Amino acid sequence: MKRPVEKRQIESWKDRASLAITTFGVGYLPGPTGTYGSAVGVAIYIVLVLLEPKFAAHLRTDGFSAASANSILFILNTVVLIGFCLLGIAASTRAIDLLGDEDASEAVVDEVMGQLVTFAFVPFTLSWPTLLAGFLLFRLFDIWKPYPVNDLQYLKGGLGICADDLVAGVYAGLCLAISSYIAAIF
Repeated sequence: MKRPVEKRQIESWKDRASLAITTFGVGYLPGPTGTYGSAVGVAIYIVLVLLEPKFAAHLRTDGFSAASANSILFILNTVVLIGFCLLGIAASTRAIDLLGDEDASEAVVDEVMGQLVTFAFVPFTLSWPTLLAGFLLFRLFDIWKPYPVNDLQYLKGGLGICADDLVAGVYAGLCLAISSYIAAIF
């Protein structure tokens, strides 16, 4: 079981940035902070879906074919997701002693990351059934914590905060991709 750690005062802009990234502002709201963090992940995904056609059009005006533009966007999205996950893990590590807990409820960056990983398994879409299914599937796996999700939360530092949610996002993403494929057939 994770134990509380000695809480320290905010000392620098790095501490403030770490708390902002780790909590996304919703971690301090009363209620189900994990659900709020997942909702932030869905909102970020929606913004990315809305921006994607503009980037694709810009790439096509620069001479790239539609297939090349889509490939570039896929690679860019993957790099941004990996970068965001690494930043979230680092911020979570720094925030542990600022929040005074190895897995404080205020830390929701893990839910944001897990939710974004879930949607990485399907093509960009604003389909409300897909958005709702992705949200619910991630929440299911995040709360249920099937093997090895539960064990991963006992890792040290920010990795322990985030790893379980990243794997829950993979489980949810696989289920979402399979259900989307089956729905497309019928």
